[in-house]
Amino acid sequence: MKFSVTIRKEGVPDTTSVIEAESRFAVYEQVQKDGGVVVEITEGEGAFHMPAWMSYKIGTGVKRVEIIRMARNLSAMLAAGLSLARALSVIERQSGNKNLKEIITELSESIKKGSSFHEALANHPQVFPELFIAMVRAGEESGSLSDALTVVGLQMERSEELVRKIKGAMIYPAIIISAVVVIGILMLIYVVPTLTSTFTQLGVKIPLATRIIVAISDFMVAHVITVFMALVAIVAGGILAVRSRRGSNIVLAAALHMPVIGELVRETYTARASRTLSSLLAAGVPVLDALSITKEVVHADVFARVVGEAEEHVRKGELLSTSFAERTNLYPILMSDMLTVGEETGKVAEMLKQIAEFYEDDVALKTKDLSTIIEPVLMIIIGTFVGIFAISMIAPIYQLSSAI
Repeated sequence: MKFSVTIRKEGVPDTTSVIEAESRFAVYEQVQKDGGVVVEITEGEGAFHMPAWMSYKIGTGVKRVEIIRMARNLSAMLAAGLSLARALSVIERQSGNKNLKEIITELSESIKKGSSFHEALANHPQVFPELFIAMVRAGEESGSLSDALTVVGLQMERSEELVRKIKGAMIYPAIIISAVVVIGILMLIYVVPTLTSTFTQLGVKIPLATRIIVAISDFMVAHVITVFMALVAIVAGGILAVRSRRGSNIVLAAALHMPVIGELVRETYTARASRTLSSLLAAGVPVLDALSITKEVVHADVFARVVGEAEEHVRKGELLSTSFAERTNLYPILMSDMLTVGEETGKVAEMLKQIAEFYEDDVALKTKDLSTIIEPVLMIIIGTFVGIFAISMIAPIYQLSSAI
């Protein structure tokens, strides 16, 4: 696999070169051995690549929950004394996913040919995340592969659980808004034209607000197919835009400035970064490598940039907590304070784990209350639109009854 890598060395301008390696982890290791620092890394040599979210779903057919289950089962069987090859064979037979079966078969063949487990995993970067590969490598080098798999399985499970709870909190408002939009469109297409024809026949003077609604209705009736195609295009385009890197950064920037939601976003990314870094450090991964991998796992540019700054500080011999203390607008001040205590006591990994658990629990609690907060806001917005529509349609009828 080839990577386009921008490398920085002290006293030398940044250079971009192509490095062939098994994974991003191997690239970081190779560059650091040469005395350099990875500034930017891109898979391939500038050729077009599908977005990661698209390649993950379309190209692998393996769900994240199946990887978590695989990590836990492997850990249990290795702890029970089974060899890695036999454990993989058992998981392959148990799995009902043919794609995962094929991948596990390839893993077994690679191991039989002399490859280490992490090297075999690195051949499937779209299925096994960088964190998984790094943790397995650390476990193999320390002789505690079972423990490493337990930790990475727990880390991935907590991360997925956090995302699932946030998505769950968003389902209710999404259903309500979608229902209102659909009902509104149907009323504009089928109900308003009937009322409009009645007003026209009776010669009622129509107010401005009513004329605007009638104009929208007339346009939608005349271009029904175009309207529905435009609606589908807007929804699909919005989903693609949000899932793109630039689009997600714009949405994230907007979310950070929203009341309640902004705090929820900050705590979610703080929990993700803390747990990832804690897991890697506890497994024995060098701090610079751990920060590089955490930066990739965090994904959101604005939060990943702070982790990158922390990596630079550590490389210069400064404290890990320095960058987080300077960016309390993104990472809560509790994180930098707890990190400072961890650095003073030599228990950074433990402190990071406590930070992750605290914010994971806090996010879980807040997502439960989110629907309670959103419900009255939705009711006000929906009530406003319904009120405007109702008054606009009732006003001409009231004028007619007054004239009589």
